[in-house]
Amino acid sequence: MDIWNPWHGCRKISAGCANCYMYRRDAEFGKDSSVVTKTASFRLPVQKRRDGSYKLQETGYVYTCMTSDFFIEEADEWRREAWEFIRIRPDLRFYIITKRIGRFEVSLPDDWGDGYENVTVCSTCENQKEADERLPVMLGLPIRHREVIHEPMLEGVDIRRYLATGKIGGVICGGESGPDARICDYGWILDSAKQCREHHVPFHFKQTGAHFRKDGRLYNIPRSLQAVQARKAGIDTNG
Repeated sequence: MDIWNPWHGCRKISAGCANCYMYRRDAEFGKDSSVVTKTASFRLPVQKRRDGSYKLQETGYVYTCMTSDFFIEEADEWRREAWEFIRIRPDLRFYIITKRIGRFEVSLPDDWGDGYENVTVCSTCENQKEADERLPVMLGLPIRHREVIHEPMLEGVDIRRYLATGKIGGVICGGESGPDARICDYGWILDSAKQCREHHVPFHFKQTGAHFRKDGRLYNIPRSLQAVQARKAGIDTNG
């Protein structure tokens, strides 16, 4: 996995926002998350070594904007250039996670068509309200590869009618980390996994979160064990 952060920062945080992670990450490096700026690695996908080879080589997905959002308003003037880097590197698979799916078509490249083959767009849906607002939008957009992420998962979410379209290529679930983490219930995770099995969609349980409830009992799980415990559940599927 590679991470490409063409800009950092996030304008604001709202209840249930997955950008809590972005704020924590920026704080670790002494950055003000309210200010959106280009990073030093902005041109990383197209930078080359002296021998002419690209510095960023194919190692699975390249996750974009892990401390921001690719469709944040303040980056509109830079996004076309970022899309151009993605177009130039069809050998890399870019993975874009966003809570701003409604802004997807802002600064979209002219040759986008039905979507670039090397781009997967993943909409965050931490609760039912966000799922019902964001997923119809995502399903109507020209995107070749779509996924859904319930992280932090704050309640049970029913997306069966969206999975039934056959346009969603995967679902990821996970709890919330950090000192103010909210509870994630294993029953919500299991129900999402069941929905995916019903519609033959790949499912991944990413992490338990810090406060994980199972069978009515609450567990406080250290960050280092959250992904480990999720893997031990053994509920991931390939569709």
